[in-house]
Amino acid sequence: MRLTIVGHLKGQLTTATRIAMNRGAAVTHAESVDQAMRTLRAGRGADLIMVDVALDVRELVEALGAERFHVPVVACGVDNDAKAAVDAIRAGAKEYIPLPPDPELIAAVLAAVADDARDLVFRDPSMVSLVQLATQIAASQASVMITGESGCGKEVLARHVHSKSPRANAPFISVNCAAIPEHLLESELFGHEKGAFTGATSRRIGKFEEASGGTLLLDEISEMDVRLQAKLLRALQERVIDRVGGSRPVPVDIRVIATSNRNLSEEVRKGTFREDLLYRLNVVNLKIPPLRERPADVYELSAHFAKKYALANGMPVRPLSAEARMELARGRFPGNVRELENTIHRAVLLSTGPEIGAEAIRNPDGAPLGSGPRDTATRAAEAAESVTRGFVARSLADVERDLIFDTLGHTRGNRTHAANILGISIRTLRNKLNQYDDEGFAVPPPPSGVAAA
Repeated sequence: MRLTIVGHLKGQLTTATRIAMNRGAAVTHAESVDQAMRTLRAGRGADLIMVDVALDVRELVEALGAERFHVPVVACGVDNDAKAAVDAIRAGAKEYIPLPPDPELIAAVLAAVADDARDLVFRDPSMVSLVQLATQIAASQASVMITGESGCGKEVLARHVHSKSPRANAPFISVNCAAIPEHLLESELFGHEKGAFTGATSRRIGKFEEASGGTLLLDEISEMDVRLQAKLLRALQERVIDRVGGSRPVPVDIRVIATSNRNLSEEVRKGTFREDLLYRLNVVNLKIPPLRERPADVYELSAHFAKKYALANGMPVRPLSAEARMELARGRFPGNVRELENTIHRAVLLSTGPEIGAEAIRNPDGAPLGSGPRDTATRAAEAAESVTRGFVARSLADVERDLIFDTLGHTRGNRTHAANILGISIRTLRNKLNQYDDEGFAVPPPPSGVAAA
C-alpha cells in the first residue's frame, strides 16, 4: 500500500503518517500539488493520496486526470469546516477525514483502498486446483498468461501470484491496455522525455520503470496494437525499455503477467497478435473457468459479498435463505463474478427479513434472475444442458435404445433414413431392433406397406 500525503496541516499529518506506517503503508510526503505531481511522474506511484483541504483539491484531481494517474484522493482538515469538506468532495475527493486523525478511521480508509476488492474467494474444486498451480509457479520468474471471460477474476488471481512471489513487497502495477488510447499507451508503458511530443512538458516515468523490482500486469493485452507489441517483445527479451524521445535504453527488473478474454491463438491466425510475443508471455497459462462452471464458488462468493455490502451500508449481516441459494443456482452469470457481486449488493439492499430471500435475487430491472432475455448461444447451451441432465444415472444401453427409438419416430419408422441419421449401417440397426424385440420392447413398426426386417 503506497500512500502520498500532500500538505502540512500543522503537523497533524505526521500523526496520520505514523498510523498509516503502523498499518503497513509506505508513505511519501509532498508539500504542494506541484511537488506531488513531480513525485508521481518520477515513478514513485501511489495507491491513495491524502491532501490538505486548504490546498486546491480540484487542481490536484484535474492534474491527476490529465496525466492519467488513476489514484483515489481523500481530503483532510484540522478545522470543523463543513463547507470546505463539501467543496473537496465536489472537487473529486472520495472522502473527507477530520484531523487529529482517528486511528481506526485511517485504518478503515487504507483497508478500503488496499484489500477489500482483491480478496481471492473460492471453494469450487476447479478453482482449488487452479489456485494451487498459481501458488506453485508464483516463486518463479516466468511470465504468466491468465485467460478467461470478462469479470471472472483475472486481476485478482494476478495479485495472488504477486503476493506469493519473492516480489511481494515490491510494487504491483496494473495497466488496462483496452482503456488507454493507442497513441498514449506507449508513453504509459515506457514513459517519455520532456519535449518528446506535443504536451510532453516534463519527463514521465512509465509503468515498466515504476514496477521495477515488482510485477507489471498488462490487462487485456489482446487490445494492444500490433506495432507496439514489437516494443513490448524487446522489453521482455532484453529487459530494457526505451522512453519515448529517449536517447539510451533503461534497464528494468520486472515480472510480467498478462490477461486476455480472447483466444490469442485465434488472434495470431488473424494477424492481430504476434506469435513470438504469445510464446514469450504464455510460459504458464492459468485459465479461469467461467462462474457458471463453478457452482460451489457461487455460494462462497455470495456469502462473501453479502457480508461485505451489509457492512458497507451499515446493515446487519444476514445469511442467504435456501430459496435464495436455489435462485442463484439458476443464474447463468454472463458477467461472471462482477455480475454476481452486483446481484448480491442489490439483494442486500432489497431484503427486509432476517435472511436474504429469493425475492431479493433480481436482475437490475427487477425481473427474476433467470428471466432476462437470452441470446441464441445461451438458449442452445441451456437446451444441451437439459438434454445432458436426462442422461444422468442411466446406462449407455438404455440411452442408445431411446435414441434409436426417437430417431425412428422422427423418420416415421423408415429404417434406412434412421440408420443414415444415426451414422450406422442398416444391418447394425436391424440387429439392434431384433435384440430389442427379443427383450420385449415395443419396436416402432416400419412405414405402411414396407416389410419389417
